Amino acid sequence: MNYSYRYRLTPTEDQRETLDYHRDTCRQLYNHALYRFNQIPEDEGTVKQRVRTIRDELPDLKDWWDALADIYSKVLQPTVMRIAKNINALGKLKEQGYKVGELRWKSPREFRSFTYNQSGFELDKKGGQTVLSLSKLADIPIEFHRPLPDDATVKEVTLKKEKTGEWFAIFGIERDTEPPAKPSLEEIDAEEVVGIDVGIRKYAHDTDGTAVESLELSEDRNRLEREQRKLSRKAYESTNWENQRQRVAEYHLDIKRKRRDLLHKLSNYYAREYDLVAVEDLDVKGMLESPRNSRNTASAAWNTFTDMLEYKCEREGTHFVEVDPDGTTKECAQCGVETEKPLWVREHSCPACGFEADRDANAAWNILSRGLTKLGVGHSEGTPVETALPAGTTPVPAKRVLEAGSPTLSERVSASRVG
Repeated sequence: MNYSYRYRLTPTEDQRETLDYHRDTCRQLYNHALYRFNQIPEDEGTVKQRVRTIRDELPDLKDWWDALADIYSKVLQPTVMRIAKNINALGKLKEQGYKVGELRWKSPREFRSFTYNQSGFELDKKGGQTVLSLSKLADIPIEFHRPLPDDATVKEVTLKKEKTGEWFAIFGIERDTEPPAKPSLEEIDAEEVVGIDVGIRKYAHDTDGTAVESLELSEDRNRLEREQRKLSRKAYESTNWENQRQRVAEYHLDIKRKRRDLLHKLSNYYAREYDLVAVEDLDVKGMLESPRNSRNTASAAWNTFTDMLEYKCEREGTHFVEVDPDGTTKECAQCGVETEKPLWVREHSCPACGFEADRDANAAWNILSRGLTKLGVGHSEGTPVETALPAGTTPVPAKRVLEAGSPTLSERVSASRVG
C-alpha cells in the first residue's frame, strides 16, 4: 500500500532562495509543456502518450534552456507528467457533475511544489541534525518527528511551499507488507460494528452512543475575517500587502490544521476499534449548491472524513461500507415506519412503536442496518439493530479529541435491549 509522510523543512535563507529558484524553473517548464501539449493533435495518441512525447523532448530543451541544467533530471520528468495527472483529475470532476474547463498556465503563486521521483534524495545526519540531501539543490534540515516504517520503500519526495512561506517534504512510500485480512462477516460480533451519522452540531454520532461535537471555530473565523479586512485596505502587492497576505494565510492554515487533526484522529479511532464501519454516501456537492447552511457544510468536510476513513479501514483490515442516506433520519430504527422531522426537531419519537431516541442516534442505527444489508449480512436475532438499540448518548467535545487523541471516554457506553 502507498502512504504519504509529511515533515517540516527548516531551510536557511540561501536555501529558501534556491528552493524558490527550482520551483519557478519547474513552473516555467510546466507552462512550456502545456503549450506544447495543446499543439499536438488529439489523434496522435492518448493524453499520457502525448505528454510522454513532450517528456522525451527534455534533452533537446536543455541545449538552449540553460536553467534546466541546474535541475535534477528526475525532477524535470515528473513536472511534465503532471499535465496528464491534472487532466485525469479534471475528467473525474467532470464525471461527478462539476463544470470544468481546460488547464491554464500557472502563475508563481499557483505552482508551489516539485517532486524528486525515484532518486536524487537521501536522509542523512550532518552536524548533529537530520538533513534531506537533494541532488543539485542542498542539504536541508528536516524536523524528522516520526520515523518511516521499517518496511517502507521511499518512491518519491515532494517539496511543497505553503502560502505561509513554510516548506515541507512529503515522502511517498510503499510498504512491502500487505494489510491485515478483513474478518469474515459471519464471525463479527455485534459489539464490533458501528454506524456513524455525521452532522453540523454534532460532527459524528455513532451506534455506541458516543457523540463528538463539531469544532468550535467561531473565534478563529472572526480573527480571520478581521485580518482579511485589513488585507483589503493594503496597496496591492506592496510590502505591507505581502506581509498581511502571509498573516491571512497563516490563519487559514491554522483552521485547516485543526480541522484535519480532528478528522485524522476520528477516522483512526473508528478504523482501529471496529471490524465494520458504515457511513452515509452523502451528495456534498448538491448540499453546497443549496443556499442554506452551505458554509457550515463546506467546513464540515464530510467527504474528506469518509475518504480518510475508507483508506484507514483498508489499512487496518476493517470492513467499510457507504449507504444511501435518503430517509435515515425519518425512518424508525425499531420498526421502520417513517416520520417527518423538521430540522429543529432533535428527538426521534415513533408514533407506531413508541421508540424514542436522539435524532442522530436513530439515523446512525439505520445507517448500520443498511450497511449490514448491503454487505449481505441480513437481519437475524444476532444482528445489533434488533437486539440492542442505544440507551443513551455520551457527548464528547472536539477539544478532547484534539488534545487527548481519542474521541471517546475510557469506556464505551454499553447498549441495552429495548422493547
